[in-house]
Amino acid sequence: MASRIVVLGAGFGGLELATILSERLGDGAGVTLIDQGDAFVFGYSKLDVMFGRATPAEVRLPYADFVKPGVRLLRETITAIDPEARRVTTDAGVHEADVLVVSLGADYDFDATSGLAAGGNEFYSTAGAERLGDLLPAFTRGRAIVGVCGAPFKCPPAPSEAALLLHDYLVQRGVREDCEISLVMPFGTPVPPSPDTSAALLEAFAERGIEFVAGHRVSSLEPDRSVAVLDDGAEMPYDLFLGVPRHRAPEVVLESGMAEDGYVPVDSRTLETRFPGVYALGDVATVGVPKAGVFSEGAARVVASALVAQAQGGDQPAGYEGRGSCYVEFGAGRIGRVDVDFLSGPKPTGTFQEPSRELVAEKQHFGASRRARWFNG
Repeated sequence: MASRIVVLGAGFGGLELATILSERLGDGAGVTLIDQGDAFVFGYSKLDVMFGRATPAEVRLPYADFVKPGVRLLRETITAIDPEARRVTTDAGVHEADVLVVSLGADYDFDATSGLAAGGNEFYSTAGAERLGDLLPAFTRGRAIVGVCGAPFKCPPAPSEAALLLHDYLVQRGVREDCEISLVMPFGTPVPPSPDTSAALLEAFAERGIEFVAGHRVSSLEPDRSVAVLDDGAEMPYDLFLGVPRHRAPEVVLESGMAEDGYVPVDSRTLETRFPGVYALGDVATVGVPKAGVFSEGAARVVASALVAQAQGGDQPAGYEGRGSCYVEFGAGRIGRVDVDFLSGPKPTGTFQEPSRELVAEKQHFGASRRARWFNG
């Protein structure tokens, strides 16, 4: 009898896992993929929306276009997870699983930063990027702060990209000289695992007159005074705030008893949780790698290989290596790349590829290849 595999979350991890299982096991894959949304959006597309390079409709990949043998994709809201029984309750019913994979990502905790919901704007959600896209044309003078409200956060290079692209945007509109840009980040450098990437970003900030406030997070906003308060009590006035909200595991995961210190601990090699037959991958898990789609995708390949081996009696995979590449927008039509390795050595390492127009094409291929693989187009 085929296993019932229930996958929660149709992001990078869930889509790749379901695709591999369909490819390898065909009609007998027995996969149920559940997500409350109706479309997938690449994280980097939110910057395109914010700066008017794409409309929200253009970056949406509807789940209706995800059609794979042996996979059911259901649009349902998950209301409870019982990891011991491998039972999932949704607003449409109950799903029993032989294998349960939790890939629900990280949610944004807007209330964790006082004043953010009322007086700031964030660009990490599609809706937030769309709102900022409407606000940016009115920003013609004063200080813009790109402010990180807590770590860990998805796609560590994104705040740096936002600051550099904001510079380009203001230059194109002829108002850059009347504006200041500050980037507040809780890390000592923009990309800690890669000193070369960090040095290149710091050089780009210096060339463009972007202030980098290292080692601090935005702890609150005071909208009435238009002031951002940092974690050491320092105050920074702003005319435009572009925030990275604090992250946390979805509430339904926290309520399930799977989480410790806010996320789900797993074996970093196998992605197994302490519950038999239950895996967690991607941003919802504590693995020792950044919260970024490419790492979710890599983890999904390991889990898929393990499940295929179980189904077909083959060898178990070697284990998750924690390697991935992230593209970094430097503005002026150039993109760099950092190749990072988090788990094979005593400490994380990163190799930097200098920004170039060739890497622009490579990033476009990254998105197009996954669109074709997951959504048949």
